[in-house]
Amino acid sequence: MTDKISNEQKYKYQEPAPVHKGEPNPFESMMARFDKAAEILNLEQGVYEYLQKPVKQVIVSIPIQMDNGEIKVFEGYRVIHDNILGPSKGGIRYSPDVTLDEVKALASWMTWKCAIANIPFGGAKGAVKCDPSKLSKVELEKITRRYTANLFSVFGPDTDIPAPDMNTNEQTMAWIMDTYSMHAQRTETAVVTGKPLIIGGSLGRVEATGRGVMITTLEALKKLGLSPEDVTVVVQGFGNVGSISAKLLKEQGCKIIGISDISGGYCNSNGIDIDSAIEYVKNNKTLEGGNFGEPVTNEELLELECDVLAPCAKEDQILEDNARNIKAKLIVEGANGPTSADADDILRDKGIMVIPDILANAGGVTVSYFEWVQNRLGYYWDIDDVNRRHDRMMREAFDNVYDTASRYKTTMRLGAYIYAIDKVSRTLLLRGIYG
Repeated sequence: MTDKISNEQKYKYQEPAPVHKGEPNPFESMMARFDKAAEILNLEQGVYEYLQKPVKQVIVSIPIQMDNGEIKVFEGYRVIHDNILGPSKGGIRYSPDVTLDEVKALASWMTWKCAIANIPFGGAKGAVKCDPSKLSKVELEKITRRYTANLFSVFGPDTDIPAPDMNTNEQTMAWIMDTYSMHAQRTETAVVTGKPLIIGGSLGRVEATGRGVMITTLEALKKLGLSPEDVTVVVQGFGNVGSISAKLLKEQGCKIIGISDISGGYCNSNGIDIDSAIEYVKNNKTLEGGNFGEPVTNEELLELECDVLAPCAKEDQILEDNARNIKAKLIVEGANGPTSADADDILRDKGIMVIPDILANAGGVTVSYFEWVQNRLGYYWDIDDVNRRHDRMMREAFDNVYDTASRYKTTMRLGAYIYAIDKVSRTLLLRGIYG
């Protein structure tokens, strides 16, 4: 029952989807880390197989009538990786190039993220293959409501709880909550998190992921013997996570010397006025045309001389090709999967500490959990209570991962996977297999 897994056995059971040569695959990156952690833990073969595969993958057809009267059919996904620790939890993204493999990887990451954050949720993720920039608000509402109706038997406050992700927001969540409630014939606020405050959202939810990045950065700086006042920071991505991370780190005394978004970036060795940059983006949608320093590309931004690099944009930004050029002492992954598996060893050999995504950006799901709890109680906390609980749980999560990494003499990323997989596998064995 406790035979060590050989590589031959592991790949016998794996079913990675084919990818074009040279293109990073998020599911394969996740599985590469999973395999290493499973081998270190001497995971039972049956448990390995159970945790490797999602328990449910749903693909739905979403036909809607467009504003011009034409009927168009979109494709939607919901992947539940597991529900061992509790009901599954995970965001829904709208993107024209989203794939089932991407959703499977993100669902798996949610499992490990929830385990690390010590919240009673399993992992899930959802997506609709569409380009929101080319759709009207009415069309987006139709897509969201039909997607929710098609997944009515999957979603539920005790079964599977969605949240916002790329290109979705609190309005999207309000439509999901309303559609589910109409089908259930009762108002069910706890079916989704990331809602507007007026219909059961939680204070602190918008800032939660960026706040988690800030807390884990400060904890890592302590371990490195660095003071925030002496630290320079580069943030890639200036959406919700990146901008709030930059703002909160600056408030802690860090000097933000680089920022970027899809339009490009800026470098300023004297420090960037983050409040002005946030205000500029509010008025102009992107950083393009701003006067924040010397213009740089997103690729150049990653290779700037700095103490802390926070990739808060998309997957696969730090790859084997550019990992050798990273000059930061600490990488804090605000985005999901910003570092490919083949870059891990390069960063380790360079002595760069990496706070992995499943720890660094777990602040969002932590406050999502708080929102779910408040919805179930019908009693809501003030912002100080939310932040106090959030900060304590993020520090505890950091300490658990750091201690695990130290005990196994490995990186923070592998420490995070080891901690999460060990917790989920032990729970699985305690619950047993029904059937």
